[in-house]
Amino acid sequence: MIILVTIICYFSILLLIARITGRKGGSNAAFFKANNKSPWYLVAFGMIGASISGVTFVSVPGMVRSMDMTYMQTVTGFFFGYIFVAHVLLPLYYKLNLTSIYTYLGKRLGTRSYRTGSLFFLLSRMLGTAAKLYLVCLILYNYVFIDFNIPFWVIATGAVALVWIYTQKNGIKTIVWTDTLQTMCIVLALLFIIISISSRLNLNFGEMVQAIRDNEHSRIFVFDSWISRQNFFKQFISGIFIVIVMTGLDQDMMQKNLTCRNLKDAQKNMYWYGFAFIPLNFLFLCMGILLLILGEQPDINLPPVNDDILPMLASEGHLGQAVLVLFTIGIIAAAFSNSDSALTSMTTSFCVDILETEKYPEEIARRKRQKVHLYMSVILIVFICFFRAVNNNSIIDAIYIIASYTYGPLLGMFAFGLFTKRQTKDKWVPYIAIASPVICYLADWVVRTNTSYKFGYEMLMINGLLTFAGLYILSYKQQNSLNHGN
Repeated sequence: MIILVTIICYFSILLLIARITGRKGGSNAAFFKANNKSPWYLVAFGMIGASISGVTFVSVPGMVRSMDMTYMQTVTGFFFGYIFVAHVLLPLYYKLNLTSIYTYLGKRLGTRSYRTGSLFFLLSRMLGTAAKLYLVCLILYNYVFIDFNIPFWVIATGAVALVWIYTQKNGIKTIVWTDTLQTMCIVLALLFIIISISSRLNLNFGEMVQAIRDNEHSRIFVFDSWISRQNFFKQFISGIFIVIVMTGLDQDMMQKNLTCRNLKDAQKNMYWYGFAFIPLNFLFLCMGILLLILGEQPDINLPPVNDDILPMLASEGHLGQAVLVLFTIGIIAAAFSNSDSALTSMTTSFCVDILETEKYPEEIARRKRQKVHLYMSVILIVFICFFRAVNNNSIIDAIYIIASYTYGPLLGMFAFGLFTKRQTKDKWVPYIAIASPVICYLADWVVRTNTSYKFGYEMLMINGLLTFAGLYILSYKQQNSLNHGN
């Protein structure tokens, strides 16, 4: 009942914000780009919550048990990826005044490249969003609704329906404000949970820091093994490219940046957002160590699945009712700050890139957009139930593995457009984009079967390189090329 009341109160506030921001609006300009009037500091703060998601709230603390704090190597790489996005990609998007960033591929490479890029984004974002929402729905199912005999698919449908309700009118205009609230809830929940765990362990601040530092799982850097997936250089470089593709080449994250008043504001947003991401993830990992220390007490048996550690300790009362409320707010805020913008960006991409609604009168385009928004919600529910049927790994790891295969072709296509002046044969681009991840998958299987080496997130770079090579092989010089943002 505590969790149910918390959820009801939380969503009441979200719906109130949606009502306030939706009093004047409903246009496609407001839904897609918030009329380019979003304050950069609100966008930056809200993007923190959108990047964290419910997966980070649960999986990052849990992964400490199997990976120590080596995830910080990837997070450090993230920051340099944000610098690249701010200085290479954002100037290009603002110069071309894009609504969908994949319009650039159409201008630079051709229509089929444009459609291919958009479809790969839709697949990537749908899978990633479904995986993140699946985890939250699973937690609610296992720890709240299972006693009421409510099926999992009903919970998934209810979650997506709530997102649809508060985004269906003004889209990104509403999300800029709801994400600000949700990020604040995430940060406060994280801090208070850490304080509560320390209190449960009878540790003051200095003792807490010392306990974390002395713990066997406090290792951050791995330089001694190139075979290890946790090798520093593999993780750091992968972190840079993960941000480039999952932020800079992702309509979801870039759509928020494109709501800023100008390029300078969008770049400031990227700097602050990228910097804030580092200490926040460090705190999540510190919380993971504290949870493991708490799990050493004789009356606690930690679950075998890493993602279940925090939900189990919170729901079974080991941390007190206050933490149960904070945990509920944290994962709900994190999950929905990610999924609401994802649903909006998928609607935007499909409308602009596939249906070309910008060619229609406003009223017709608005009706098409509303239908697409509903259809995307239904498809998202189906994918969440699909993850329920097949997933048995750490979700955050699964998301990055998915990204390695689905975002790789986008990386190769944008790299070819930005860093060469050649024109590729547009009709072959879809085949190259499909062949690259297939080759990567087969290579991963062969290497895994015959050697001790295991590909990690570096598969993303290999995938992008294969796409780039395919485009280059089938390319030719052109006299007049699109200015590459220089």
